[in-house]
Amino acid sequence: MTAVGTAFEVAVHEEASLGEGPTWDPATNRLLWLDILNSRIHTYDPATGRRTLRRTDQHVGAVKPRAGGGLVLNLRDGIGLLDPDGTFRWLHREPVPGRRGNDAAVAPDGSLWAGTMRYDEARGGGTLSRITGDGTAETVLDDVTVSNGTGWSPDGRLMYYVDTPTRRIDVFDVAGDGRVANRRPLATVEDGAGFPDGLCVDAEGCVWVALWDGGGVRRYTPSGDLDRVITLPVPRVTACAFGGPDLTDLYLTTARVGLPAPHPLAGSLLVVPGAGRGVAQPAFAG
Repeated sequence: MTAVGTAFEVAVHEEASLGEGPTWDPATNRLLWLDILNSRIHTYDPATGRRTLRRTDQHVGAVKPRAGGGLVLNLRDGIGLLDPDGTFRWLHREPVPGRRGNDAAVAPDGSLWAGTMRYDEARGGGTLSRITGDGTAETVLDDVTVSNGTGWSPDGRLMYYVDTPTRRIDVFDVAGDGRVANRRPLATVEDGAGFPDGLCVDAEGCVWVALWDGGGVRRYTPSGDLDRVITLPVPRVTACAFGGPDLTDLYLTTARVGLPAPHPLAGSLLVVPGAGRGVAQPAFAG
């Protein structure tokens, strides 16, 4: 295992309450990320340093590019679409009192796999659903507590998934129709090392997972071996994604919510240049 201390840079100094969801948009060469509890969608252009900010009417758990332009949003009450001109419309609306959208990811077939969780984090109160481009929704998992990181192996045959309180990164087999089966643990984050949160998969098929209350990021091989640790000064690292024109920079979102004395960088967008090589992510088909 290789331990990398604090080889990071501050991409955007921000006091996000719950920074989340970094996603590289190759169409615009910008990084998308968000602040869930402040209902904000951020963009960041690393070439120019230019930033934008858009507020949403509801808490937003994830934002991803769409194949035809615009964005798909995992909101409190369901899945919404932002058109390139800024027009909003619902694709799949399913409000449940006390529940909100959380992390989401786009599968190789262009479907959105969107997670939910209860605000009180009640056990089994969340879901993981598959939403196709026409808005058809199918519940894949209905006994989830905090639905978080989701990602696919480079060949699309495996899907990785985190339900945070389990402390596990799980792996599924992916069938030809995109559905998943044979859930099993890939790795477990031990007590005292934090909780697995968002994840991404690199070109070698290794899984990078952010550690909530763990102050860092871990890389696991496809066989589940821990082979790299990046240590950060902020305790609540929420998600990770490769970005930049060559997908070699690892971007990390962080949170300050619930911390009595937050680190000065808590809530900022961080980056580890040259951390590895990512895989281009598909856009949502809707």
